[in-house]
Amino acid sequence: MSEIEKERLLKIQQILDYSFNDIHLLIQALTTPRFGHEKDMPHYEILETLGDAVLKLIFILKKYEEGIREPGEVTKVKQCLENDATLKQIAQKYFSLENFIYISKNQRIKGTRILADIFEALCGALYLDSGKSLGIVEQKIVDRFYSDWDRLIEGTSVFNKNQLLEFLQEILKFTPKIKADFVKTGPDNAPFWMAKNPQIVDPNGKIIISLSKKLKRIKSRAAKTKKEAEKDLYLKIFNRLRSKK
Repeated sequence: MSEIEKERLLKIQQILDYSFNDIHLLIQALTTPRFGHEKDMPHYEILETLGDAVLKLIFILKKYEEGIREPGEVTKVKQCLENDATLKQIAQKYFSLENFIYISKNQRIKGTRILADIFEALCGALYLDSGKSLGIVEQKIVDRFYSDWDRLIEGTSVFNKNQLLEFLQEILKFTPKIKADFVKTGPDNAPFWMAKNPQIVDPNGKIIISLSKKLKRIKSRAAKTKKEAEKDLYLKIFNRLRSKK
């Protein structure tokens, strides 16, 4: 390990106010899948999955302690924690994670959810390194931004497919189907998906031309999964149709 790398890892630990017992867990949390495959080293994906669960559990417990009991409110918190823009904002503003990523030479961060993934992975790495302590993750990460939470999610669009279908049902007086083409790009070990060419279809499979025409040239951002690409496309459809209503 070079002196520059040691200094960089020391800096992120200083930001966290936590010294990792297993520095390799920290490195893994900061390593993108593409870079990991190139260098044959562990990357953040499994830690991201773990961190996502840890983060949600901590938030739900905190909200429970604050007296929130309604399932709908808990669901809203979970949806906000799945919002890329919110997690990216936290990753940059409170931890400057963009300065510590192990990333491929030609790999871009902008327009992807890499920062959001790495933030979740860092939560997972800290959870494991601390002996599976939710308290440490809460203290070193969550408490850093929790008092600003309402401001962070202000204006955040918590959106799902049902909102679009309900909106369309109000216009059409029946529930339509939404079709789209999916395009896969990038290497097989780290692909990106894009959804495009959306069409609104009636229950008999007939394209509703009047609506579909309004959706020309709409496409999703490049996403890590088809599900994420689809969700982004649905949000853009919703915003387009609502603006033209």
